[in-house]
Amino acid sequence: MEDFLKQLMGKKIDISCGTASTVRGDVMDVKNGMLYLRDEHERVAYVVIEKVVIVWEVKEHQTRPGFVV
Repeated sequence: MEDFLKQLMGKKIDISCGTASTVRGDVMDVKNGMLYLRDEHERVAYVVIEKVVIVWEVKEHQTRPGFVV
C-alpha cells in the first residue's frame, strides 16, 4: 500500500479508514507507515497506512463563469 500511495504524490485523494471516517487532501508524503495529506485549509492530516481501506483519486471539475442551461 505504501508504494501505491507514493505513486499518488501531489494528487488529491479521498481516503476511507472504515465506515465513518473519510479524509480528502493532497498527498504530501508517504513514509514510515504514515500518509501525510494537506486539506483545502492547509491543515495536515496524518493517516496510519495500515488503517486505510479505500483510496479514491479525486477528479475536480473545472467551473466556468456564466449561466448553466
